[in-house]
Amino acid sequence: MNKGFQFKPFSKKQKQLLMWWMPESPFAHYDGVIAEGSIRAGKTIAMIDSFLMWSLACFEGQAFIIAGRSVGALNRNVLKPMFDILTAKGIKYKYVRSAEDRHIQIGSNIYYLFGGSNEKSQDAVQGLTAAGVYLDEVALMPRSFVDQCIGRCSVPGAKLFFNCNPKGPRHWFKVDFIDQAQERKLVRLHFLLDDNLSLSESVKERLKRQFSGVFYKRNILGQWVTAEGVIYSMFDEGRHVLKELPQNIVKTWIGVDYGNSNATTFMLCGLDSMGRFHVIDEFYHSGRDGLKKSPSQYVKEFIKFYSRHSWPIEFILIDPSAQAFLMELYNKLPPSERRKIGPAKNDVVPGIETVASLMETDRFFVQSRCRHFLEEVHAYVWDERSQERGEDRPVKQHDHTLDAVRYCAYTMKHLFMRRG
Repeated sequence: MNKGFQFKPFSKKQKQLLMWWMPESPFAHYDGVIAEGSIRAGKTIAMIDSFLMWSLACFEGQAFIIAGRSVGALNRNVLKPMFDILTAKGIKYKYVRSAEDRHIQIGSNIYYLFGGSNEKSQDAVQGLTAAGVYLDEVALMPRSFVDQCIGRCSVPGAKLFFNCNPKGPRHWFKVDFIDQAQERKLVRLHFLLDDNLSLSESVKERLKRQFSGVFYKRNILGQWVTAEGVIYSMFDEGRHVLKELPQNIVKTWIGVDYGNSNATTFMLCGLDSMGRFHVIDEFYHSGRDGLKKSPSQYVKEFIKFYSRHSWPIEFILIDPSAQAFLMELYNKLPPSERRKIGPAKNDVVPGIETVASLMETDRFFVQSRCRHFLEEVHAYVWDERSQERGEDRPVKQHDHTLDAVRYCAYTMKHLFMRRG
């Protein structure tokens, strides 16, 4: 028995997810299930348990597909709780980590593991014949990968298990799967925080405080709603702008958003001892407004910016697409400083959500001298054309300082979100 994992009482909604496929269920003849709704609502644990028990009860010697939006997300969100569940139930398994053939063997069944991060991901599942598929965070996967996984499920009795949080109302999964659930013979189960009986009222209230606007409607209310208007509408200069820097800064980083014709920005950001995020200083130069600069010239500007601050910089987080700047900087910095350079995590919407959460909970502050940031934060808006395609994208304007800040906040998210 795994002493670190214990089953909590299941809610009515979780029990429906656990048992929808059983012979006595009115939905036993359906082809699959969709569990969607708010975050932390108990969808994942019940989905994993349901998928495992269904596949082991109904099949022997068959192949199955399990996928997350990336291999890293799959490891964190699915495999760890899956192994806990198997151990708690005394079910033996073998985990093969081979990059070319990652899979889990349980009895005579094989569960192949994939990340569905981009259009090329579909290539990895071609040729498989599967008896079922479990796609975690399916709304974050490309349509081509999802369709390919579904197409692999040609064994009689195969079923589909989908798990996700809401996105926009025109998202392809909402339009073609959730709205068409009855026609596709899919059970749709909508989850809210109250469907997770393991959450205390204080935890639920804390989660509610983390979000506002569209992110509150999606993550807490479980609504598929449009992201529109000013992105950081919760930013309030009276609450978030400081004229003096606190003396309790404990970590600092520099985020770099590099542009050739567009602006290049360096944003010095930090963490204070109370777990709050600070935008401390900025460098901003736009090739459109003045003389264009080469990567080597920007590196000289960066070293000036880097040298004028007394804090020991922990990391230099650079836009992953700025390879020329990154290599030039690497060659110019002393060997002892090069280890600090790395590509930033640049997932746009999750990064925006992180920054918005920090603002909403008064854990985000910016120095009044960062005038370009203060100009851009009020002008950064969602792209209405992208919403028509079911996508969440900001308009690519007034975003340079905001991108560099996002790189720091999202890459170092683990330091802030552990406090919330």
